[in-house]
Amino acid sequence: MRTVVVGASSGLGRCIGIGLARRGERVALLARRLERLENAAREAGEDAVAIHCDVIDADSCRKAIGAAASKLGGIDALVYAPAIGPLARLVDLDADTWRRAFDTNVIGAALVTAAAIPHLSAAAGRALYLSSVSASATAPWPGLGAYVVSKAALDKLVEAWRAEHADVAFTRLVVGDTGGGTGESQTEFTASWDPKLGAALGPIWMQRGLLAGALIDVDDLVDVVHAILRAGATASLPSVTVVPRAPRVQR
Repeated sequence: MRTVVVGASSGLGRCIGIGLARRGERVALLARRLERLENAAREAGEDAVAIHCDVIDADSCRKAIGAAASKLGGIDALVYAPAIGPLARLVDLDADTWRRAFDTNVIGAALVTAAAIPHLSAAAGRALYLSSVSASATAPWPGLGAYVVSKAALDKLVEAWRAEHADVAFTRLVVGDTGGGTGESQTEFTASWDPKLGAALGPIWMQRGLLAGALIDVDDLVDVVHAILRAGATASLPSVTVVPRAPRVQR
């Protein structure tokens, strides 16, 4: 299967891209940070390719998807993993922060998909988008308003693509707490957070039962992604949810 993984220079995108390659898929890894992307491609194996892509730039998306289709000989599947989650109370969010969240989490997904649609349609392919339990299955998390609202918009974007392109299988993958991998595959989601605000909000998240108290193993997540992409052409998987198992109680 010829798969494009967007957001593959770090975090879950990198884990998924490398993991799919190790499961025998031909992958094109797309992201802004080309040096880190090339490191990921080397780790994924000789058939993996690294292609620069800035998801908030339509021309960059078109060129990157075109290059991926050329190198892979077509595109059977698209995985969209980029996400930013600024930590700030709603009253403190400025317009630029809102725009950055929507640019990456929603508009980027729209631009990449628009570029990939001709290839996906030709292959009767699949497109998969990483969503979040915090946007889809729980009450909004205090301090993550911009992230939650943008991910909710992504969910509707996926439904809108499905309504207009029945020849492509669109799946929203709702993911619970996971730490990503190690090294450059570690998640950078919290890297820009104010530690004082995080420390203040953490107990509130715990009190409201928003934190699972356990993490999804990243290899298990990749297995789920692989299974979705490998599902038969007649299988409809509009939404799949992966959450960690409850921590084992010590007796």
